[in-house]
Amino acid sequence: MVLKLKDWPPGEDFRDMMPSRFDDLMANIPLPEYTRRDGKLNLASRLPNYFVRPDLGPKMYNAYGLITPEDRKYGTTNLHLDVSDAANVMVYVGIPKGQCDQEEEVLKTIQDGDSDELTIKRFIEGKEKPGALWHIYAAKDTEKIREFLKKVSEEQGQENPADHDPIHDQSWYLDRSLRKRLHQEYGVQGWAIVQFLGDVVFIPAGAPHQVHNLYSCIKVAEDFVSPEHVKHCFWLTQEFRYLSQTHTNHEDKLQVKNVIYHAVKDAVAMLKASESSFGKP
Repeated sequence: MVLKLKDWPPGEDFRDMMPSRFDDLMANIPLPEYTRRDGKLNLASRLPNYFVRPDLGPKMYNAYGLITPEDRKYGTTNLHLDVSDAANVMVYVGIPKGQCDQEEEVLKTIQDGDSDELTIKRFIEGKEKPGALWHIYAAKDTEKIREFLKKVSEEQGQENPADHDPIHDQSWYLDRSLRKRLHQEYGVQGWAIVQFLGDVVFIPAGAPHQVHNLYSCIKVAEDFVSPEHVKHCFWLTQEFRYLSQTHTNHEDKLQVKNVIYHAVKDAVAMLKASESSFGKP
């Protein structure tokens, strides 16, 4: 059993519930022009005040760690993708005391997860606290991953209903053997990232990703809409419309068309203002 608390707080604004921690996060989060609510390159900030703003966080994700060899087959968060970009901050890593072999098991999990030598060096020599192992794939490989998962589910005798999706349903965690097959059969390889205490992981909109907690930890995520990936936001909301009516992603909670419209309107207004000022003698 993997116990976790995700998307907290579910209804209230993080800023209202914990104002000092919200201010601390906003003061320290990287790339504030993108990641802050009022960031100039966060297109969601372009929505007028009379709109009900999409809930882009911050949200907390708290979960226990998975250390044993058997746990390597399972994810704290299964493979899925998000409609917006996200910055995920590791704010706490809890390492239990009195378990002498836990560091060895964590190292094996990191190595099993295809981590690079620099990451392993941070753990062994730098004595940093590893919180979670991520696997992130390029958005352009989504369809190949979807085909692969449908193929594997058919091999296992599972059905693939038309209004369900193996990625959006979050029903798979790609362990080492599945990742190897995905690379060999479809030429798809992702990035293995170990998130240490204090690290921020950026996840682009539309990029399939999964998480395996190495220790019990608390992560805080802030979503945003970047100009570079807004096209993925749009196509995903179109894709979500074909999911079942009861699916959590069926609705366009991001209001992506409104976001695009008002971002373009602001840009055009600024260009017109600049043209008129340049035209004056």
